[in-house]
Amino acid sequence: MVAGRAGWRIGAGSTRGRALATLRQAFAEAGLDTPALDSRLLGAAALGIEGSAFLTAPDLLLTGPEAERLEAFARRRIAREPVARILGAAEFWGLLLRLSPETLIPRPDTETVVSAALARIPDRLRPRRVLDLGTGSGCLLVALLHEIPGAFGIGIDRAEGAGRTARSNAEANGTLARAAFALSDWAAAIGGSFDLIVSNPPYIASREVAGLDPEVARHDPAAALDGGPDGLAALRHVLADAALLLAPGGLALVEIGFDQAEGGTALSRAAGLAVEAVERDLGGRPRVLVLRR
Repeated sequence: MVAGRAGWRIGAGSTRGRALATLRQAFAEAGLDTPALDSRLLGAAALGIEGSAFLTAPDLLLTGPEAERLEAFARRRIAREPVARILGAAEFWGLLLRLSPETLIPRPDTETVVSAALARIPDRLRPRRVLDLGTGSGCLLVALLHEIPGAFGIGIDRAEGAGRTARSNAEANGTLARAAFALSDWAAAIGGSFDLIVSNPPYIASREVAGLDPEVARHDPAAALDGGPDGLAALRHVLADAALLLAPGGLALVEIGFDQAEGGTALSRAAGLAVEAVERDLGGRPRVLVLRR
């Protein structure tokens, strides 16, 4: 029974339906944005069932271990730990990707990088070399290799844990045979040329990081968020690397903050790259610089 924000409990003998209702109300009282979705995802994970089972078998009783696991998940969520962190995985471009403390949670807006790249690659069987700068979970590289059978890609990250996570995600999604991962400060350790370069670099101004939502500020790695005093420090590195490593006619796609289109465009041109477009995200905001050598 729900008894206010701190007094709710889920005990053995509660029905699945009642437990889900308890979670939903507790999450709503805690001010979470999506209490119904969060309760359904965490409930299904804690019980090891499909989310639809709450509807088809709402009267089944919870066991003691199920109730304990469900309550533990709920308390973590009320403390503003993201659902994806609790579950240890997130979906991106229809692929399930494992997370680690060194990786961002892949976000839907970042799929704009993938869709913008694919729209400009008519022949996906032709061999291509792809470079992902700051690969994190490997979401961009794995998604692109999944969609471009002729491509081979390299994912770069300075965090060893991120590199391991990206490699495991490539393996889990069937792209490891065409992928390699390396530790490097951006592209310092990489040579050669690439047909496609992608990146989701840190782009939050340093002074703004602490004020982000608790799910982000407390749980995403600071190094993957902090873009320096103006939010553009990492972008400058990526653009310099792209100018050196893009093959003639090559394509680079870089995610930016919604208010960085003007600054990002100027920096791109100063680096010797032509700005083909600025693609908008799901909310209609400028999100991805599309650049040519």
